[in-house]
Amino acid sequence: MLLGPREEEVRGVVPALRFDVEAIPFSRAVRDADRQIRNGSIQWHSLHVSSRTQQSNERSFRVSRLNAKVRCNYYPLPAREAERIRNLLRFPAEQFSALDPCVGDGAAFAAITRDSGARRYGIELDAYRAEQAGPALTKIVQGNCLETHCAVESFSLCFCNPPYDWALAGNARERLEAVFLNHIFRWLIPGGVLLLVIPAERATDCGQILASYFKRARVFRLSHSESVRYRQVLIAGVRRTRREREQLRDREISEGRYHFTTLGREYERLPELADSCDDPYLVPTSGPAALTFKGLPLDELEDLVANSPAYRQSTRILAPEPTVIGGRPLTPLHAGQVGLVACSGLINGIFGSGEERHIAAWKSKKVTTKLTEEEEDGTTVIRERERFVQELSVVFATGETGTLE
Repeated sequence: MLLGPREEEVRGVVPALRFDVEAIPFSRAVRDADRQIRNGSIQWHSLHVSSRTQQSNERSFRVSRLNAKVRCNYYPLPAREAERIRNLLRFPAEQFSALDPCVGDGAAFAAITRDSGARRYGIELDAYRAEQAGPALTKIVQGNCLETHCAVESFSLCFCNPPYDWALAGNARERLEAVFLNHIFRWLIPGGVLLLVIPAERATDCGQILASYFKRARVFRLSHSESVRYRQVLIAGVRRTRREREQLRDREISEGRYHFTTLGREYERLPELADSCDDPYLVPTSGPAALTFKGLPLDELEDLVANSPAYRQSTRILAPEPTVIGGRPLTPLHAGQVGLVACSGLINGIFGSGEERHIAAWKSKKVTTKLTEEEEDGTTVIRERERFVQELSVVFATGETGTLE
């Protein structure tokens, strides 16, 4: 079955369809286009096929946050920027503990702490990336950082590149950058160094903590193309002691908060992170740390749930085996039979090859037609007639979508 770029009458549809349907994985373009059909963004009552170029901007806007969710908001720091951050630090000759609460594959964390006596501790939500980072770390916790606990004042260095997203807690909405910072900053010892990589606009959400608990706060603009894309900045600071916090004035905190509030507007004028630093941060020494994960072991539960009796019973209802029909009908189908077979979903599937490879999905919908009649006495009578029509939605492998009724 072929659909052109304009509306055209479909004749002889059923002979062109095959009853044996094979399953192939969706490409990204097909998934995006299928989502548009489900959202009702395609024009109905006519065949409307949009080019990939016209839809690219809209599609990227719609799915960017969904793609971020799929990859657990994982945007690794470029290796070149990690090397520059390393040059901001001066490590002690003794051992110390360092933490990355969103360690990813561990490459950036290893580059920042290279040539040092660091005990590297990492937390990573994704099981595959946690396995990658494991060999380079002293300890890896595979789970949610917000469900991981540690004694206060345990680490000398904390590098944090948190997820860039919203956190929903009841009716309140908070940025994850601020939530992660609030969760981990107490783990730094007084004099410990914080390295926070976030979008410039999100420094506002973190301003209260940064202004109240950290001194020598400096902001650098990251110049790598991937960092510029997300307007990333590095905020470096040293945690204040209790006495320093008590001596801090409200005016100083307000000025510090205002400084972080303006980073989004002043992004272009911020100094770039250079290859060398004349005034590095001195990382103090510290003893071993202990991370405790108190969340559910989701990966283990996922492996065990298939053997659960409750899961086997519910699967029959929630995920029944699909009906598979093969072969050809004994006699040609008339229009009514075609409608029943199509709208029941028995000839939904994947057809064609190459650029004409497409997914077809049929459904039945009710259409109301209004007829206006004028009587001899001048009275206008409006009559409504309801009828059911068959509607076909298609998604091509090239990303083009269309509907036909």
